[in-house]
Order: sequence, then structure tokens, then C-alpha cells
Amino acid sequence: MSKEFTVGSKVRVVALPPYVKTAEPMPMLRPPDVIQIGEEGVVLDRRPGGYWGVRFTKGAFLMESQYIESVDASS
Repeated sequence: MSKEFTVGSKVRVVALPPYVKTAEPMPMLRPPDVIQIGEEGVVLDRRPGGYWGVRFTKGAFLMESQYIESVDASS
């Protein structure tokens, strides 16, 4: 079950994937240590395959919804 986010909303990394993809026309795989657990970013767009484009301090990356949560989520 995929979580939905609003474009422009803030999200937080809750788990690191084995690798991250850059959000470029030709995505590149990067090691997961370019982002940290707890780092916040802004949702740029929705991508095919269950990915979200998210802008972090070190760049924009494609993140699956299982690795991010809304900053204002009350769990």
C-alpha cells in the first residue's frame, strides 16, 4: 500500500534503501549515505513505479513511499 504525498509538502527519511536514484532524466544509482535517516526534503513530483521525486540538501532523489513519511504525520 503506497502512501500519498502532496507536491511541495515536506517529508522525512525513515529508512535508507540499499541505494538511491538521482531524480534526473537519466537516473544514476548513488550509495545511500548521500542522505541520512531523519533528513527532511520537499516533494517535487510523482514518478512512475511508485517513486517520488524529493529535493534534499545534496540533490534530488527518487524515493519509494516506504522510505519516507510526511513531516506533519502524527503516528
